[in-house]
Amino acid sequence: MPYDHGGDWAGFYAAHGALPLDFSANISPLGLPKGVREAVIRALDQADRYPDPLCRDLRKAIGNAWQVPPNWVLCGNGAGDLIERAVQAVRPRLALVTAPTFSEYPAALRRIGCAVREVFLHPEDQFRLTEEFLSEITPDVDMVFLCEPNNPTGVTTDPGLLRQILDRCAVCGARLVVDECFNGLLPDPAAHTLVPYLKNLSLLILNAFTKLYAMPGLRLGFALSADTALLEAMGRCGQPWPVSNIAQAAGLAALADEGYPDRLRALLNKARPALRRGLAALGATAITGEANYLLFRHPDLALADKLEEKGILLRRCAGYPGLGPNWYRAAVRREEENQRLLEAIRQVTQ
Repeated sequence: MPYDHGGDWAGFYAAHGALPLDFSANISPLGLPKGVREAVIRALDQADRYPDPLCRDLRKAIGNAWQVPPNWVLCGNGAGDLIERAVQAVRPRLALVTAPTFSEYPAALRRIGCAVREVFLHPEDQFRLTEEFLSEITPDVDMVFLCEPNNPTGVTTDPGLLRQILDRCAVCGARLVVDECFNGLLPDPAAHTLVPYLKNLSLLILNAFTKLYAMPGLRLGFALSADTALLEAMGRCGQPWPVSNIAQAAGLAALADEGYPDRLRALLNKARPALRRGLAALGATAITGEANYLLFRHPDLALADKLEEKGILLRRCAGYPGLGPNWYRAAVRREEENQRLLEAIRQVTQ
């Protein structure tokens, strides 16, 4: 079966008999927090009972962390699950997405027969969204997806423009879905979130514990909206127990570790510009991303294949609309790991 995302360590292991140094998945390089690991072990004692289908304790904790009522929170089996639920609940006829962006938005939309209008972003603008996007939001658009910061570019939209987009969606009757899964990895997450504007019923925010807390294998995401009828509808669009006892315990423990995100951002704020400079020195043109990954263009069309032979995975980006076979994405990892990537690139291209 085809696999369109990064992080396919199992495929690499099947082919090579070893685990890779994985730059293809944008996961926190600090690894799973100690408190989360301990909570997961303790939660195994609950494996003989059904999980709370309403995630009561976790929704309360998320509400406290994001300063919203618990009934504005819906938990799911990762952000991918919530994307599907949102599309199923709204059943849009025409939706708007940017390109390039996370492939699961158009995929979920097309699975229900929704027409998808792509608004292409351009490398000469650093793939940044501009005010021209506002004119694309017309009364016939039912749903708009934005990724903030965008994946794979790592670029954020001006907060003022985001608010204009939200207002425009409200006027046109469109649902604005903003994916903030990488927001917590930005240098200043509070400056880029739309959480303070959740009273606008047109807004649905998606987030997850996946990237920030290095727990993709536990599958835990959440949606925020003041439109509780929408959240209830999303809750009905899937299995009744989407979040395991173990994942719920992990989420509670992650939220209790208040120092982890600060440590991670400190690491990224130092490592990201250093990696970007290193890529530039090796002939790559890197986009000035703000999250824990860098999109870059390199003249070697076989770069990812050559690195894979050295046990290193890059994200090939040719499948993203608007990008070509010489575009790649690399996660920002610890300094020593970033240096291994740069040295490997030097060896295979010079």
